[in-house]
Amino acid sequence: MRSFVKALMSNPISILGVAITNATGLLIVTMIVLETLGFVPNPYIGVLTFMVLPAIFTLGLILIPVGILWYRRRMRQLAPEDQDLDLFPIINLNINRTRYVAAIVVVLTMVNVVIISAATVQGIHTMDTPEFCGSCHSVMNPEFTTYGKSPHARVACVTCHIGPGADWFVKAKISGSWQLIATMLDLYPRPIPTPVKSLRPARDTCEQCHWPQKFTGDRLKLITTYKDDEPNTELTTALLLRVGGIQGRDSRGIHWHVDPRNQIRYLANEQRDKIFDVELTQEDGTKKVFQSKERPENDAETRWRVMDCVDCHNRPTHIYRLPEREVYDAIKSGKIPQSLPFIAREGIKTLKADYSSQEEARAKISADVSGFYKQNYADLATSKAEDIAKASQALGDLWAGNVFPSMNIKWGTYLSNIGHEHAPGCFRCHDEEHVTADKQAISQDCSTCHSLLAQEEEDPDIVKTLEP
Repeated sequence: MRSFVKALMSNPISILGVAITNATGLLIVTMIVLETLGFVPNPYIGVLTFMVLPAIFTLGLILIPVGILWYRRRMRQLAPEDQDLDLFPIINLNINRTRYVAAIVVVLTMVNVVIISAATVQGIHTMDTPEFCGSCHSVMNPEFTTYGKSPHARVACVTCHIGPGADWFVKAKISGSWQLIATMLDLYPRPIPTPVKSLRPARDTCEQCHWPQKFTGDRLKLITTYKDDEPNTELTTALLLRVGGIQGRDSRGIHWHVDPRNQIRYLANEQRDKIFDVELTQEDGTKKVFQSKERPENDAETRWRVMDCVDCHNRPTHIYRLPEREVYDAIKSGKIPQSLPFIAREGIKTLKADYSSQEEARAKISADVSGFYKQNYADLATSKAEDIAKASQALGDLWAGNVFPSMNIKWGTYLSNIGHEHAPGCFRCHDEEHVTADKQAISQDCSTCHSLLAQEEEDPDIVKTLEP
C-alpha cells in the first residue's frame, strides 16, 4: 500500500488528476449549494456546472489510476528486479496503515459517486429546461422566441418533443448529439425544414393533456380586423366552430378525425402540403381510398402517414404569424393606439418592408411611422408623440418576433394548416377533388366545420346577442 501511495504522489499524471478532481468537485458542490439557496443560474451556468464540470471531474478521476499504472510500468522497466513494484497494489488489511488508507479511498469514492450522481441528475434536469433548449442563439432563437408567446409557453419543450419513457429520451439525446455538432460546425439548414419527421406520434404527447373524448360541442370565435381608413374602423367576423369530436356513438365536426373508429392514412409529399391519396378504414374493417386528380411527379418523394393532431395543428407552439393578424391583435389589445389615423394600414405596410436585421427594422419602422405623421399630421405628431413612439415600439416587437434574417425566416415561411385562408390547410383533402372509384368525394361543405354568423361587420348584432 505504501508503494501505491508513492506511485500516486510521484507522477505528474495522477497529481494533475487529483488537482482537477478536487477543483471541479469543489466547484460543483458550491454551485449546487448556491442553486439550493435560490441563486438560480442562467442556462450557460447550468451547462457549465452540470455538464462541462462533471465531464472534467470524471476526466480527473480517470487520470489518477492511469498515472499510477504508467508510473509502475515505467519503474518496472527501469528496475525489473524490484519486487515491490507490482503493477497492482497488494492490499493486506491486517496492517493498520493499509486499513486507514483503504477506508479513506472508500470514503472518497463514495463522495465522488455522490457528486457525479447529483451532477448527472441535475444535468438531465438542466437539459430538459426550455432555457437550455433555447440557449443555441443562432439556430434556436426563432423557436425559443415564438415558444415564449405561444399557448404552450408554460409547457417544457421535452413534454412535446420527447414525452414520457426512456426509449424516446435516449433517441432524443442521440439525435441531439448530431444537432450539437451541426450547430458547432454551422452545418444546419436555414430555415430549419418542416415538418419534423422524427417527431413522436401525437397520441404519446399531445393526448397526454388533450383528450380526444373532450373535443365536443361548438365554440364561438370572434375575429377582429380593421379597415385601411383614417379611423381604423373595427370589423368583426363571427364564426361558430363545429369542434365536434366523439359525441355518444357518433363523431362529427372538425374533430371527427380523432375518433379511433376512423383510421385515416394519407399519401403526401415531404412537406405534407400536397396530399394525393387518403385511405379511410372504418370500424367494420372496410376501406375507402380517395385519390386526387393531381399525382406526384416522383413517387420516391412521397410517404404514407397515419393522420394525427399535428397534421392540422402543425404550429401548436412555434407560431409565426402574418403582419395583418399581428397588427390587428396589437390594436385590439391596446399595444398600438387605435386613435392614430391610418395606423392599421401604415403598420402593416412597415412590417412588410424588407430589413436586414432586427436593429435595422426597429430603426426604420420608427422613422417611417413618425415620418408619416410629421408629413401628414404635423400637429398630431407633437400632441401624440408618446402614442406614436408606443406604436413604433410595438411594431418593432412584432417584426422581431416573427422575422429572423439570420435563419432566412420571413413572413409566411412557416404557415399554419389550421383553416384555409393563408395555406391549403383543410383543402389539402377537403377539395371535392379526392374521389373514390365509385365517385364519392371528400366534402368541401363549409357547414361541416363552421357557421358564418357575421363577416367583417361593424358592431354586428349577433355579437351583442351572444355577449353576456
